[in-house]
Amino acid sequence: MDLKQLEYFVRVAELGSFTRASILLDIAQPALSRQIRMLEVELRQNLLVRNGRGVTLTEAGEVMLEQGRGILHQVERARDELNRVRGALTGRVAVGLPPSLAKVLTVPLTRAFRQRLPDASLCIREALSATMAESLVSGRLDIAMLYNTMSSVDIETTPMMEEDLFLIERATARPAAPICLADLAGVPLILPSQPNAIRMLIEKELAGVGQQPTIALEIDGVAAILDLVADGAGSAVLSMTAVTTASVPGLYAARPIIDPSLRSKLYMAVSARRPATLTQRTMIALIRETIADLGLFNTTSV
Repeated sequence: MDLKQLEYFVRVAELGSFTRASILLDIAQPALSRQIRMLEVELRQNLLVRNGRGVTLTEAGEVMLEQGRGILHQVERARDELNRVRGALTGRVAVGLPPSLAKVLTVPLTRAFRQRLPDASLCIREALSATMAESLVSGRLDIAMLYNTMSSVDIETTPMMEEDLFLIERATARPAAPICLADLAGVPLILPSQPNAIRMLIEKELAGVGQQPTIALEIDGVAAILDLVADGAGSAVLSMTAVTTASVPGLYAARPIIDPSLRSKLYMAVSARRPATLTQRTMIALIRETIADLGLFNTTSV
């Protein structure tokens, strides 16, 4: 059995599509399909059912996916152990960060990675939590920092910290007075579209007090939201991290949200299907150390 064929099969099965798998694996779709078919011929069983929407697993395919993940992990473990013997950690680590966190973490995290893991390669992707959760399941990310998520059969999460959320307005001469959560419903808000984690948190908490948000605009992207707030198009609900890392923080006023406060929880997330390699575990430790060393967050540790 060819390990490359096995890897191809696992990726197609996880993504549910030859097209998406061919893009991820950087291989032409006909060649990918041919390799999977060769594996099926060798095993004398169909592993996938092709349809117009992608692929689904046969019963044999379900068994092969579970076994294939284990085989590929054991191969990776063997590489890890051999690298450890020669005193080097190698391999590629893909890390996902939400936009506001990426602005403060990317440079120090990359610097720490180069010092601690000079023989490994790092990929950092900036995305929303919902997108990163999907990428963890499909294998495109190894580690992700997710807001307001929970562990599942596919994803394991570890709480990292909590951030207070504030009503962000265009700065004026008057003091930034606190605002009650229920009163937040009357403020025209510029919010990201669903399924953004902070958007979902706002809607959930307002529903708990019998209210719903007044949405002035739906904009995906923290920088664009802050630009619109500065232009007077509405207000936003963001963390202080998002404001302090803005290009001109003085343009904004941050009003505390009270009765009750609104808090966003940040989690470290990894795949529950793929045990982390030694290189990935070292990267997880580096992320923790870097967050602790920065001390830039207005947070309460979890």
